[in-house]
Amino acid sequence: MSRGFARTGSLLEADGFRGSALILVAAGALAVAWAAWFVKAEVPLYEVTGTARLETMRSAFVVQAPMDGKLVEAQLTVGRVVKEGDELARVESVLQKLERGESNTKISTIDDQVRGLRQQLMLSERAGEEERRTTLSAIEVSQSQLRSAEAPAKYLEGEAERIKKLHAQGLVAEREHQKVLSDLAAQKATVESLRLTIARLEREQHQRDSERMVRHQQIQSEITRHEGDSRNIRTSLGRLDFEIDRRVIRAPVAGVIGEAAVLRPGAFLTAGQKLTAIVPSGGTILVAQFPPAAAMGRIRPGQTARIRMEGFPWMQYGSLTGRVERVASEVRDNVVRVELSIQPGGSKVPLQHGMPGSVEIEVERISPAALAMRLAGSFVTSPRGRGAAVRSTAE
Repeated sequence: MSRGFARTGSLLEADGFRGSALILVAAGALAVAWAAWFVKAEVPLYEVTGTARLETMRSAFVVQAPMDGKLVEAQLTVGRVVKEGDELARVESVLQKLERGESNTKISTIDDQVRGLRQQLMLSERAGEEERRTTLSAIEVSQSQLRSAEAPAKYLEGEAERIKKLHAQGLVAEREHQKVLSDLAAQKATVESLRLTIARLEREQHQRDSERMVRHQQIQSEITRHEGDSRNIRTSLGRLDFEIDRRVIRAPVAGVIGEAAVLRPGAFLTAGQKLTAIVPSGGTILVAQFPPAAAMGRIRPGQTARIRMEGFPWMQYGSLTGRVERVASEVRDNVVRVELSIQPGGSKVPLQHGMPGSVEIEVERISPAALAMRLAGSFVTSPRGRGAAVRSTAE
């Protein structure tokens, strides 16, 4: 037997376990490297959702019918590029236009009446000025005559006093005395007549001025009344213009008509009826919906994302790079809204409002060891894991 195993023993002695040691050393080094990678390396974790769509930075504007009425014109074509204020449709406004024409006629009539009254007022003022100048001239003539008559009257008064003294002494005849008194009385009558004439002229002019002032006040009052009527009609005219303009439906913003109701001239519109939706011009953002457990505390502004649009294979068109800009702070319909900006370049996808897609957001980087421990912990804390642990303990 010893002779049969001699060859095997000699071979073992020749080998000396060197090959096995090398294999063990290589396996140990690989294990150490794997352990170092398992503990020190970092792998990215992503939150993924297939519920995402492109939207403009401003929401689409819905255009509604402002009132009930018959449609007379419509230019609602999907894809039409419009500017702010461009006409989209027109509602019938025949009644308002007829009322506006009637109001314009009334305003024209009132304006003619006001012009006539102002002309009458101006002519009356001119006539009054001419009349006052005439009266003033007559008064000046009478005053001149009065001054001319007062001097002889004063002379005759002195002469009558002297004749009276001489008559008392018997030096002047009675006839001469009576003649002087008669001349003095006549001269005084002339002076008094001139004074009365001046007073009458002044009184008559004052009366005419008072009557003219009353007429002017009446005319001015009538002008004021007409102007008030004109202002009221112009106010109602402004309301009519507003109603007519309100029946012209215009684009509230510049953009592209994204959807439009099928309408033909003659159709009856009801107030609030949706006519079209305009997608505003400007940049686009991606709006994604995530479950609350995936978004709350995990998705934050500044994180990077990879975006793929449906209908555009990423092998051909590539993927888009995004950045988280805003995360909603409340849950609606069991989802959290996340808005991402799209970085330029890197894809040939023609971005348009409403395009659906999917999003992958890198939420953190973690070592494989920590990930394994987290998975184990989540398994243990899950209802299924806790049930298995209970069963194991019972066994």
